[in-house]
Amino acid sequence: MNPATSVLLTDLYQLTMLQGYHDLGMEDTAVFEFFVRRLRPGRGFLLAAGLEQSLAFLEQLHFTPEELEWLASTRRFSKAFLASLEGLRFTGDVHAMPEGTVFFPNEPILRVTAPIAQAQLVETRLINLLHLQTLIASKAARSVLMAPNRLLVDFGLRRAHGAESGLLAARASYIAGFSGTSAVLAGQQFGIPLYGTMAHSFIQAHDDEALAFEHFAHAQPDNVVLLIDTWDTEAAAHKVVALAPKLTRAGIRIKGVRIDSGDLAEHARRVRTILDAGGLDHVIIFASGDLDEYALRDMLAAGAPVDGFGVGTHLDTSSDLPYLDCVYKLQEYAGRARRKRSEGKATWPGRKQVYRRHDADDRMGGDVVTLETDPQPGEPLLIPVMRGGCRLAPPPALAEVRRHAARSLARLPEPLRRLEEFTYQVEIAPALHELAAQIDQNTLAGTTRLET
Repeated sequence: MNPATSVLLTDLYQLTMLQGYHDLGMEDTAVFEFFVRRLRPGRGFLLAAGLEQSLAFLEQLHFTPEELEWLASTRRFSKAFLASLEGLRFTGDVHAMPEGTVFFPNEPILRVTAPIAQAQLVETRLINLLHLQTLIASKAARSVLMAPNRLLVDFGLRRAHGAESGLLAARASYIAGFSGTSAVLAGQQFGIPLYGTMAHSFIQAHDDEALAFEHFAHAQPDNVVLLIDTWDTEAAAHKVVALAPKLTRAGIRIKGVRIDSGDLAEHARRVRTILDAGGLDHVIIFASGDLDEYALRDMLAAGAPVDGFGVGTHLDTSSDLPYLDCVYKLQEYAGRARRKRSEGKATWPGRKQVYRRHDADDRMGGDVVTLETDPQPGEPLLIPVMRGGCRLAPPPALAEVRRHAARSLARLPEPLRRLEEFTYQVEIAPALHELAAQIDQNTLAGTTRLET
């Protein structure tokens, strides 16, 4: 059983609700939307990601005989209900923001329209997929903005929360603008450029540091990036300079050095001086070790001569903000708008569209969230991507998704590009306020009979 595709990768209440829908004969069309309720401190914007895996999941949706047999063994569900699951497939429609689109609270980035059992069943996995990659892409985008035109590599696989998390974090960070990843499987599956150097253990396994450098250079002659902080960073830089002529005679060119500990900015300055004095001004300095967007910002603002960064733990765990307040909520059933009124968790009802205005400089100037039937000035962000359970177009190449993300980030208001506190204007259109008020009035009267 593959956890990535199994329908059992869900919450129990999805199946218990489906049993209820089945018993009641509730088969009408439902509309669910995925959105983030609010931004937490430290995030001024989000970057949508995870749509590709979400659509693949919907395409493959089915129960295997083994899964149905196991469900029967739990004795929680009726035979008639389990029999109805044998032929269950996703036959609905999906509208979504393209991956790499900047978005804000209350803006749906995905809308599912399908028979209620189908639309309900997929909730858990869709949240799981969209939440993870959106979280990591949004975190990665901040490093991209703080270190423009620098080599940025995802180093976080070993600290990620599981195999799928590490793999999809590599994809999400690449969408956001990272140069590549150290995760080999991400290179095989997604075509993401791979980057890697060496570990301290390679140096420690040798009795002589310079000999370790030489052995590694001959093992990887096209990618000689030497880790120089195992014992004494500046002393190791001098050894690199001394080794370079010997390697050159063997046809090997040193590409870079990596510093992974200590005061990275200060070490980088000293190492740059040593390398340049030794005729190695072409050798890049790559820094890693407990980095995040703020460390990158501070090092570069201080003029540290660092050409690239490996960002790991803080990226793949989104350490400062490990989750988003995201939900997948029912907005319409059987042709009638639905609304949740829970304290602090109220929703805007109906099928929605998001329109974005741009100013004279082509920067984002404000968004409007409204009903799908209420056109507004600006660019509509939700587009149809699946109809009748089938994609409307082949998946875009990851390179195109990445370019779209770069265009989106370039259009951010300048304060958000600098990671400053700034509230972007998202207007809830009068049509939504009016519909919500009508539903509330009808709810108080004891009915939800309201046509959208």
